[in-house]
Amino acid sequence: MGNIFFERVEAVRRMMAAKGWNAVVAGASDPHSSEYPAPRWQAVKWLSGFTGEAGELVITADHAGLWTDSRYFIQALEQLQGTGIELHRTGQPDSVPVSQWLAAHASVVAADGGCMSAAAMEELEKALSEAHSDGDWKVVDVPDFIDGLWTDRPKIPVTPIVTLDGSDVGESRMQKLVWLRKFLMSEDCDAILLSSLDEIAWLLNVRGNDIEYNPYVISWLYVSLDRAVWFVRKDNSAPLDQDTADSFMEIRADGVEIAAYDDVYITIADQDVPDARLYVDRSSLNAHLYRYVSEIFGKGNVICGPSPVALRKSVKNPVEIAALREAYLEDGCAVEKFLYWLEKTVASGENVTEYQAAMKLDAFRSEIDGYRGNSFATISAYGPDAALPHYSTPAEGSAVLEPHGLYLVDSGGQYFSGTTDITRTVPLGECSDLEREDYTLVLKGMIQLAMAVFPEGTPGCRLDVLARNALWRVRRNFGHGTGHGVGFCLGVHEGPQSIRQDLNAQPLVPGMVTSDEPGIYRQGQHGVRHENILLCVDAGSNGFGKWLSFETLTACHIDTAPVVRSMMTEEEAEWLNRYNASVYERLSPLLPEDVSQWLKSKVQPL
Repeated sequence: MGNIFFERVEAVRRMMAAKGWNAVVAGASDPHSSEYPAPRWQAVKWLSGFTGEAGELVITADHAGLWTDSRYFIQALEQLQGTGIELHRTGQPDSVPVSQWLAAHASVVAADGGCMSAAAMEELEKALSEAHSDGDWKVVDVPDFIDGLWTDRPKIPVTPIVTLDGSDVGESRMQKLVWLRKFLMSEDCDAILLSSLDEIAWLLNVRGNDIEYNPYVISWLYVSLDRAVWFVRKDNSAPLDQDTADSFMEIRADGVEIAAYDDVYITIADQDVPDARLYVDRSSLNAHLYRYVSEIFGKGNVICGPSPVALRKSVKNPVEIAALREAYLEDGCAVEKFLYWLEKTVASGENVTEYQAAMKLDAFRSEIDGYRGNSFATISAYGPDAALPHYSTPAEGSAVLEPHGLYLVDSGGQYFSGTTDITRTVPLGECSDLEREDYTLVLKGMIQLAMAVFPEGTPGCRLDVLARNALWRVRRNFGHGTGHGVGFCLGVHEGPQSIRQDLNAQPLVPGMVTSDEPGIYRQGQHGVRHENILLCVDAGSNGFGKWLSFETLTACHIDTAPVVRSMMTEEEAEWLNRYNASVYERLSPLLPEDVSQWLKSKVQPL
């Protein structure tokens, strides 16, 4: 396989020589800055063989490099073998960002502006201008530059579209459009162009399957004070499936026009409001479209700021919160059935591979009403494989689970009642002292964050230390973030909130749903991660201000067998005992008798 990717990089170099480019940069996103792009836009994967969700590929005449973070270091080293592509580790003290590296090694850089955000393009241009003070530099915007090489490139996907009733999500699309227009008036703007697929799905109450694991519809949405246009599907003249036809009828009934995907350019060019002001989010709008709207409206009339939709949809309303509580109960039952099956099967001596285990978990989830598939590819990892935080479980040749050591499973489901995400690390038999110690340290961190009480206005970056302190005290750490936002029948990763060391100033707000997932990874040995999902809630007020805390939504027991009791504080042990007892109390009536009895034995107090 390495030779294939080596030849593809060489083909890019021949293109560069013919066009006079010093460097080419390809990102791992799509025209909508999606975390998980459809196959059509997986250019980094096609060029390099690297399958991680985060990565940028740079090619010059004498160097090819992949920039990615610590979640993928081990994976990237394996997948890049034989390609001639060098791994550049991001997030390290001595790491050099792509833009800075390019500025030091090239003066004419070609980039697919259709798959690079306007903010990222501006950062690249700024780095080049500072490095070449004589003005002898250029960034060439070449959308789909890879088309001529990728001859069997997939088309833009088209899947059935469904609408969600306002009573099921707590707010109708008309109510959301009214809110958005009030925002425009408050910003003295005439229109907004939305490009993030999760934001469009939320605002219009629509769902599809255009991107694997994400119930999105590839589209743009233009909303003015008196008009809304949804640009969806390459060819709207093609026959529609019944779900999509019904959905289009409902959406049109609410005054939303439906146009072809590429007509976004025509509609923007035809706007005839003198000195109209357009609001955009440069962090998600691609550079090519941003440049286009700036020419049409005039750069002074393109108002840049964070999309208001991201924050609004991250704060779940009472209807969504009630549905999520139910979704996590049902999802917890599926995981408990799986863990019961796993323990019994491995103990019986039957051969089970990581992949077979993942498929079994999928089967249990598929029994739930409203299940729409997984929210991401299940990470089913045993022993050394669990040391890769985003291990991709192979269908062929995955490891056989043995009756000793630790097994990690990170998974989630998509339901009309919500999106779930859970990680459990469980013993398959006897564990080493180091495995038990790491297991306990990570669990202490998860519990400390779950117990947090904090003043209103606190951002997640100020809470991150709670999940790391137990590890830090013994000089251990993990390279990924502690918590990400989770959508409602949307993306398993969403913002604007996060719990990580990065300085994100967004405060946590009651109604936000965020993961709590510290970990530890020892290459060649084992990995541990514990993950519950937290709902931010009001914790009362006093003379010192308003206070917030967390409610744990996840309903699945935490195995106490590997816990080193002497390492746990009384408060941590009490939390764990209460949590496990609560899981049994809520799930046992919903589980088969044999699973219920097994669960009762697993939640005995420490």
